[in-house]
Amino acid sequence: MTKTDVVAMPRWDRRNLLSIEDLRPEGIRDVLDLADRLQGEPPTRATPEDFHHATVATVFFENSTRTRLSFELAAQQLSAKVLNFNADSSSVKKGESLRDTLSTIDAFGVDVIVIRHASSGVAVQASRWVNAAIINAGDGQHEHPTQALLDLFTLRQALGTQRGVMPEDLTGLRVAIVGDIRHSRVARSEVLALSAMGAHVTLVAPSPLLPTSVEGWPIEAVSSDLDHVIANTDLCYVLRIQHERMVEARLDDLDAYRHRFGLTLERAARLPEGALIMHPGPINRGVEIDSLVADAPNSLILAQVRNGVTIRAAVLSLLLGARRDEIQGAVK
Repeated sequence: MTKTDVVAMPRWDRRNLLSIEDLRPEGIRDVLDLADRLQGEPPTRATPEDFHHATVATVFFENSTRTRLSFELAAQQLSAKVLNFNADSSSVKKGESLRDTLSTIDAFGVDVIVIRHASSGVAVQASRWVNAAIINAGDGQHEHPTQALLDLFTLRQALGTQRGVMPEDLTGLRVAIVGDIRHSRVARSEVLALSAMGAHVTLVAPSPLLPTSVEGWPIEAVSSDLDHVIANTDLCYVLRIQHERMVEARLDDLDAYRHRFGLTLERAARLPEGALIMHPGPINRGVEIDSLVADAPNSLILAQVRNGVTIRAAVLSLLLGARRDEIQGAVK
């Protein structure tokens, strides 16, 4: 897939959010613009729509703090009811299939199911099984689209503060995504989102943590030398080292990894003036990023967390609004 292919595809239909590819650049702008209005200063701040008749189910088969809590807070801001599914205390433990579990939740009449699962492709499959809208909150090693959206929103705000004007896109921005790209659903969504908005993306990782093939990825380059890339990077996006994957990748020496690929204080000092730092969390301090770097003034990590609620409120509002309009149209 090329950047041209992304731009040429149809506009988001707002039935589900399974991948950044569902949105295209126009849909991304729709989400970011609504998030801007929701987070604006009074009197320009938009009042969230009242979806008190709607129900949002958070169905997480993997642990989560930031994503699950921000979706629940976002739904509450829209006055929607929240149904929280706990896999550990559900009929899944009795052997119930994923399809039957989702069909049961759907039968309660929920409007949106926010799903996270360890298997790639589950969100797409779920959209075929249920009537509710599906939001992919992370499926295996595939994608995590709302993380990429909140990162774009955070980045656009920071660039707007730097430049004194909110950028229309990210044309010319040089981005290095560093770390375990092979196993990262965040990386895949980030590449699609950043490139769709005009950024130039370089993947930086040791070869065992790179995808088997990057053919079709809309990237500028692949590198195994962070020191070579760092001086030409406007945004250093650091990925979490997944400890459970390190032995599998034969990279069990974390000190050696930090020496070559960690965003240390010394390495961060070689970033260009005005360069920004992001991390999707949770952070392994002292491994992929030093504490002083994570907490530095040019780090956007806490802003990413704060903006998670706003961007997810925007996504929910657009999906719930489209669903309401469809129902009302059918009644007429």
